[in-house]
Amino acid sequence: MLDHISIGVRDTGASKRFYDAALQPLGYSCLSQSPGSLGYGAKTVELWVNEAGRPVPADTDSGLHFCFAAPTRAGVNAFHAAALREGGKDNGSPGLRAAYGDNYYAAFVIDPDGYRLEAYCGKAE
Repeated sequence: MLDHISIGVRDTGASKRFYDAALQPLGYSCLSQSPGSLGYGAKTVELWVNEAGRPVPADTDSGLHFCFAAPTRAGVNAFHAAALREGGKDNGSPGLRAAYGDNYYAAFVIDPDGYRLEAYCGKAE
């Protein structure tokens, strides 16, 4: 359904440090970089992170969040730890979320610009 998503940030340098660290355990990396623009994905760019004059204000009540597929539960754990190390805020420690399904293992963080992010693995481990 979606080809890619773009988000606006204040500082791509800080965002690059954050997203490089948080997405690496999930198998994603920065595939495209130019002044003020970063493109992340596994084989093709699916997430664009671009400097913007007016990034969307952080709003924890908006319901907006982005969920990244994780290959393993260990990847979810590493995503969470790396995100916190690089300036993210905890929004839900790694663990099973029984309300979402028997094998719904996820972690939630808020990036330096206020975007709510999730890493999810549905495999039983």
